[in-house]
Amino acid sequence: MAGSRFDLVSALEQKARLGGDHAALIFGATRVSFAELAERSVAVSQALAGAGVTVGDRVVYVATDSPVLYELLYGCARLGAVLVPVNWRLATDEVDYIIDHAGARILVSDRTDLTAENVIAIRDFATWRDQAPTLALPALDVDRDTPVVQMYTSGTTGRPKGVVLAHRTFTAVRELLDDAGLDWVDWRDDDVSLIALPGFHIGGMWWATQALNRGITSVVIPRFRASDAVAAIRENGVTVSCFVPAMLLMILSEPGLMASHFATIRKIVYGGSPIGPDLLSQAIDTFDCEFAQIYGLTETGNTAVCLPPSEHLPGRERLHAAGRPYPGVAVAIRDPDGTELPPGCCGEVYLRSPAQMLEYFGNPVATAETIVDGWIRTGDAGYLDDDGFLVIRDRVKDLIIVSGENVYPAEVEKVINAHPSVHDSAVVGAPDIRRGECIHAFVVAKPGVDLRIDDLEQFLVQRVARFKLPGTFHVLETIPRNPSGKILRRTLREQFWAGRERQIN
Repeated sequence: MAGSRFDLVSALEQKARLGGDHAALIFGATRVSFAELAERSVAVSQALAGAGVTVGDRVVYVATDSPVLYELLYGCARLGAVLVPVNWRLATDEVDYIIDHAGARILVSDRTDLTAENVIAIRDFATWRDQAPTLALPALDVDRDTPVVQMYTSGTTGRPKGVVLAHRTFTAVRELLDDAGLDWVDWRDDDVSLIALPGFHIGGMWWATQALNRGITSVVIPRFRASDAVAAIRENGVTVSCFVPAMLLMILSEPGLMASHFATIRKIVYGGSPIGPDLLSQAIDTFDCEFAQIYGLTETGNTAVCLPPSEHLPGRERLHAAGRPYPGVAVAIRDPDGTELPPGCCGEVYLRSPAQMLEYFGNPVATAETIVDGWIRTGDAGYLDDDGFLVIRDRVKDLIIVSGENVYPAEVEKVINAHPSVHDSAVVGAPDIRRGECIHAFVVAKPGVDLRIDDLEQFLVQRVARFKLPGTFHVLETIPRNPSGKILRRTLREQFWAGRERQIN
């Protein structure tokens, strides 16, 4: 495998050679050194090859976070296979669709409800890895565009899309910052990182690889619970972490919380959804550390814009902004015709980054709609101020963000409409203090049918992930639509968002 700035495996091997005994991962009482992680990833690649996995094949992981996830990441990378980490909270039908769409050669999971031919149970993973025959793997020529991870986003038309990400997704931003000498998101030799965001999210996978690329110890928790995060910070001397605002709120709401619990924290990075000024102020006072906000999409390879620590100092006027692009990243604001707009004018946000996706897997039409002349259409509406800072105002797309989880109304509406008593439905997001947004569903019953909301709720529980479940149902006679039949979502949202400057939360 050719060494490269854009090669995850070469970075791991370098850290294994230079500081092999240093802990790469801490998982409860388990410590995995960089040398052990490198050795295990070799064994995983050989086990995968022995199971018939080859270059370009997809390996699906459906489980909570553990060292197994990162062994698979590097094992796949060594083989030229692509890791597909999937949200373990998704319903059976949702995961089965992803397994089928990705054409998974192997599924790694302890779930027994999923449809797959070759399944490696998490509980048996170490045995499977260690008993695999030693194989001479073919030399693999990796370049910056070699795919390594495929992540599924919620679908605007009811089905998720597989975002194909290359090695450069997980290295490019770090290189840009290093080359420019900027410490917006920085690492120090004695840092200890907490991976609070799940690995099936681009934020979690990106954050984990940043620390691993740099030779920094990462603390892995299976799933986010505020009490577990606080305990992990205190017990391991965590110095840096990345959260979505809903996580910060949950941490700050923990009983008996004291500022001394976070004495080792020096920097917190946050993103995934806008943060309220009161929550940010409380977080800054409690953690007493540097803060940096990041903005981006799975399609942009996570962060493309950053509001650096210097803009979080007292008296700064830009805390309403998402930030400014990293060196080497470009932002443009365009009108519906694609014409670039001047500063101060609101339009759709376009981003261009060396970390951005390769394509939507098996979906050239959606790829062409999203990647336009090398630019990623974000679906967010905003403007650039005179100093080049990006301010997000609304969403062009209908995305709802619940505790950092992306929910597209169409995918929820599709399931609601499958209920035998439902004639029509519409789903919108409303402000929620704890989760950022919550889901409200408007439903129309079939003529002459008694629609029972409790039956509908039970129907949905079996078919969609819990974070996608509407918290409130409103029964209407009709769903408001325009002459072409499109739901007038803004009309439905007005009752929840009236009087707010931003139509996102």
